[in-house]
Amino acid sequence: MSERIYAWLLQLYPSHFREAYGGEAQQLFRDRVRDEKGFFSCLRLWLDLIVDLAISIPREYGYAQATPFGASVPQRLNNVPVFYVLEGGSPRPGAMLFGSVLSCLALAIFWLSLSHAGNYVGLGIVATGQLQNDSNFFQHEAPQTYRQDAITATNPAEVFRLDAVERQRVIDAAVVILKKHYIEHENARKMADALLAHAKSGDDDAVTDGAAFAALLTRQMRDVSSDRHLTLEYRQDPLPEHPAGQSPEDLARYSMAMKQQNCTFERVEILPHNIGYVKLNSFPDVSVCQPTAKAAMAALNHADAIIFDLRDNRGGQPTMVMLIATYLFDHPEYMYNPRENTTERSWTRSPVPGNSLADKPAYILTSSSTFSAAEHFSYDLKMLKRATLVGETTGGGAHSGVWHRIDDHFGMGIPETKAINPFAKTDWAEVGVEPDVKVKAADALVIAEKLAQSKLRKK
Repeated sequence: MSERIYAWLLQLYPSHFREAYGGEAQQLFRDRVRDEKGFFSCLRLWLDLIVDLAISIPREYGYAQATPFGASVPQRLNNVPVFYVLEGGSPRPGAMLFGSVLSCLALAIFWLSLSHAGNYVGLGIVATGQLQNDSNFFQHEAPQTYRQDAITATNPAEVFRLDAVERQRVIDAAVVILKKHYIEHENARKMADALLAHAKSGDDDAVTDGAAFAALLTRQMRDVSSDRHLTLEYRQDPLPEHPAGQSPEDLARYSMAMKQQNCTFERVEILPHNIGYVKLNSFPDVSVCQPTAKAAMAALNHADAIIFDLRDNRGGQPTMVMLIATYLFDHPEYMYNPRENTTERSWTRSPVPGNSLADKPAYILTSSSTFSAAEHFSYDLKMLKRATLVGETTGGGAHSGVWHRIDDHFGMGIPETKAINPFAKTDWAEVGVEPDVKVKAADALVIAEKLAQSKLRKK
């Protein structure tokens, strides 16, 4: 969609510019689109483009009018990736006005297209977007490519249409999976009954869109159990037969994504007063990201205190939780791993040779978005009195589970393991983890730094 908009905008330039530089401009745009992911990066890209249009379009038309027919067009500098020819002279007021009007029109079209696309995204946000962030504790979760495709699949021109038979088949399969696998059997029965009751009363009859139907069933289940790890998803393209994430192709895609994101270690640095700071936005798979995690902790090894920023961390793998926690103890410490129950692997592999962080003050920043494995890390370290939590109460996703394929288009994420901690009778399911120091998430870092400085002065 973005490339089509940009190709259309190129038509605003004079023909001599399009012939000389159109191909290169489009390739440069494609390169930026590929490298700049996320809403704010995309917004910056388009703002850069709009500013460039406002400057370069009137300038190029000024060149076109000033250049006699048949004369050569001024040439760009060699190997300089710019959108317009670099020459002296100022555009005429009329040309500047014309370019500004065209730029405003292009910007309006861009925002309208975003709003139009947003109408489709809303249909599948519960069933698709939620799993992307909230289900990282699943052992066999659906790959990100599946989740993104499920969102875009709501385009009416491409969507797979459901009839009554298809809807009932998906509901029946969901009922079987709930009763067989969901961790809380009584809630599983209630959710299954609710799905069947909604179907019998005709509440689902008007839904023919796959992603919207998945969102509806997810909402119906969560009306009974507010477990945010429970979800039903739709994908237009066929889902693989094997458990998601197990094929070499899945692993290669995951490895590439983690490499591009530095394994979600957004920032690792030493703050003033020799306070170590690491902003970690997930707990990625140790098989892929162990070297990055070890390098990050080694970079902070000589800090006098350490802050873990988990305010944007939506979860991940218990094995990475255990790996990072290992650096905070000088002896093996029990930390429940919901994948392993009570086994040897539930103990940290402390001490780490050469590590000096085991006796340093530790702080964890939390928000309402802190979820799943990030809560596992926060909860256990709080119960062990090894870290001080600063920020907001976390999201409340405690249970871990697996991904169940229903058919080529539908699958379910089902929590199957309940978190257990030897230092408390309850867990953080639905209620979240309460911070030790409750402040707004935006203020958590400043407060944690002050707490660390105060503790270091006392030492």
